[in-house]
Order: sequence, then structure tokens, then C-alpha cells
Amino acid sequence: MLNLAVIGAGRYGTNIIRAFKQVESELEVKLVSICDINEKVLKSQCEKYNVQGYVDYREMFEREKIDAVAVATPDPFHKEPCVCAVNLGKHILVEKPMDITVEGCFEMIEAAKKNNVLLQVDFHKRYDPYHQQLCRDVRDGKFGEIEYGYVHMEDRIEVPSEWFRDWSHLSSPVWFLGVHFIDLVRWCIRSNGRCAYATGSKIKLRGMGIDTYDSISAKVVFDNGVSVSFDSCWILPRSFEAIVNQSIRFVGTEGIIECDTQDRGTRLCSNKNNMETYNLGFILESKDRAGNTVYKGYGIESINDFVYNITYLENGGSFENLKKYATSAFVEDGLESTKIAIAIHKSLETGQIVYI
Repeated sequence: MLNLAVIGAGRYGTNIIRAFKQVESELEVKLVSICDINEKVLKSQCEKYNVQGYVDYREMFEREKIDAVAVATPDPFHKEPCVCAVNLGKHILVEKPMDITVEGCFEMIEAAKKNNVLLQVDFHKRYDPYHQQLCRDVRDGKFGEIEYGYVHMEDRIEVPSEWFRDWSHLSSPVWFLGVHFIDLVRWCIRSNGRCAYATGSKIKLRGMGIDTYDSISAKVVFDNGVSVSFDSCWILPRSFEAIVNQSIRFVGTEGIIECDTQDRGTRLCSNKNNMETYNLGFILESKDRAGNTVYKGYGIESINDFVYNITYLENGGSFENLKKYATSAFVEDGLESTKIAIAIHKSLETGQIVYI
């Protein structure tokens, strides 16, 4: 039996908790504890899922037998709990970004290698079946040689101004949103970033007392010569029909592929509500035959994948096979995405092209 824990029980931590509890019925694993500095949130989650709660992850590690941990703390605060857990021999699933510094990423990588544990980054866009088909088609050469691409990922303004107001000033639309598609593009075209140039605006959020970028537009050139434009923002109006607006597009010598993963064909409008669209591929809530609530979708699959991976390793599987065959994002992927994001932010500061 592998014992699981979650550090960070907020909005996305809740999704991880649900996935861990759900996979208990399939694999020999058990969610045993949750850690969060917000005692009200912690109490609610522990009562709902009947697990032990802690406000200090160090105390949790001292008191509980834990084999693997998911870290879903705010963007700038991933490294410390990860390194602590890894040095205690625990497998890690860390939310994106892996860390917001290259030095932090290297510290995490070295700790994982030294302790022979899995450190996986939850880049869940890889698990979207639309994106998987796009990547297969690109890699199979259906569009010839890819020349350029375009990506946008945008959130409504309540994300930085309400959901994460306590720490959104420490992040940006690239760290919170853009890294998803930076990783996806790298994964599709199998190439790392060479250089980046970016511009950005600080207007709307600064006027609300939040000192961070509203939007960032970046051009990234990859080692294989492909150039991709990344537009990220988190100030869409509250009346926009979805929390997230996102798409990806590649143009090649023999064709084009576009993937709109915001508008998937289901729309709702009533006298009480504006137009709404649903991304049911991300997380879909339903009932099983016994009437229990179950969650499906690529937002769950990426978390389950981590549990499958650690189960495989604990039963004698090899890291080499995981890296060869799995969809998973590993430490090298986390590092390279962080390098690109850092180059984008340096370009914002200097107004210059930044080489990676």
C-alpha cells in the first residue's frame, strides 16, 4: 500500500485530492493526509475526506508514513516542500511551473536523482485528447515541416483578482497560464527554446492594486527553427463565456492544424445567465452505478498518471521505460519550460531578445 499526501488544498489541490481518493478503488494506494496553511480550508477538506490535516508539511512528514506527495502551493512556492519531501525519499507530483528559477529547478532535479525518486510535473495539457491528436499529426509529418505556430491562453479577471489575489502579484499570465502551452509546444515539436522576445501590459490589475502583468505577448524561436507566438492574459471580462479561452495553431509546408480547446461545441444561454461554454474534457463530474460521484477528464488523468507511474516504479519498473513511453512531464521538461518563461520575463524587463 502506497500512502499519498497533498500539500496545498485550495482550488487545484482539491482536484488532486479528488483524484487521489478516486484512484484508491483501482490501485493499492491511500490518501492519508493533507497540508494547508489555511486552517479553515484544511479543516473542511479533512472532514470531507476523513484524513489527517497539518498546517506544517514538516510535521506531516515526521508524523505520517508517506510514500508520495502532490505539491499544489502557489506558483513561487513549489521548491521548498518538494526538496524537503524528495530528501526524505518521497515521490513528487508538482504543479506547474516546476519552479520560477533555473537554480530552483536544478536543486529539485539533483535531489530527485540523489534519492532515486520520481519528480513529475503536472502539465495536464498533454493529456487532452485534442492535443494528443494534434501532436501525433505534427510528429507524423501530416503538415510537412512545421514553420511557425500561434498559441493563446487567457483567463477571466476573477482568477488573479479574486481566486488568487493573495499571491497573483508574485506570478504572471506566463507563469500561471503560458507555461502550459510552452510545455505542450516543446512536447509536440520535440525541441527546446533558443531565444525569446516579449512585450507586456500592466494597466487593469495595477489599477486594482495588483502589481503584475495583465497580458504578455511573446515570440519564441526553438532550436529546430520553428517560431511560435504565445499570448497569455488573465483579464478577460467576467461576462466572457468561459473561465479559460485557449487554442493552438501550427502551419507547416504541407498544411495547417488548429485546435480550439475552449469552444468544444456545448453552449448555454438563459434569461439569467450570459452565454456559457463548457470544457467538459477537462473535468467532468458524473455518477457511477452505485451513485457515487466520480470525476473524469484530462485534469484527472494527469494526476492518475503520476499514481500509475509510482506504482509501476515501486513494483520494479524502470525510469528509462517511463521516460521512453509515458505521456508524463518529467524534471527535464519542467526545467526547459522554466528556462523559456524566464527568458520571456527577462525580455519584458530589458526590451531585448533573450537567448536561452
